[in-house]
Amino acid sequence: MKNSAKNLIFAALLGLSGCASMFGPAPAVGDTEAETVAKRGPPSAVYQDGGDRLLSYAPGYNGQYSYMARIGPDGRLKSYEQVWTNEKFALIKPNVSTSADVLRIVGAPSMVQHYARTPNIGWNYGYREAGAWNSMMTVYVDPNGVVRGLENGPDPRYERDGMFGFGM
Repeated sequence: MKNSAKNLIFAALLGLSGCASMFGPAPAVGDTEAETVAKRGPPSAVYQDGGDRLLSYAPGYNGQYSYMARIGPDGRLKSYEQVWTNEKFALIKPNVSTSADVLRIVGAPSMVQHYARTPNIGWNYGYREAGAWNSMMTVYVDPNGVVRGLENGPDPRYERDGMFGFGM
């Protein structure tokens, strides 16, 4: 094996091990909000859902997993879960859900797409569908903040000749 290939493998393994140790143990149900933040760091966004506070941990542009910590009125963690899943996206209802609902269900999108011929905006969530496929869920939101549709398909960021020009 050439040195450059060995270096690439070593760098990839080092990067993966850094991710695993960077976060430490996951928060546990019953942890206080302060303990949750100490374990996961500051959230990328905070949403109110009735009496609960939702701490959103968005992955950034290339991430495929997003986590939400639900803190109850008593200041303790009720749940901590990965929210970019088909089950969570199914809770978003066209012509019923609002952009605020979407943020409380799955958090902020990794990319926002504006279209020339429609007033709707596409909120794109690149995720690992069923833990296996590089997928992109697009939630279409109208100018009034009402969800008008959802569309799921392959994530073009991972297609060899995808529209973003890079792939795996």
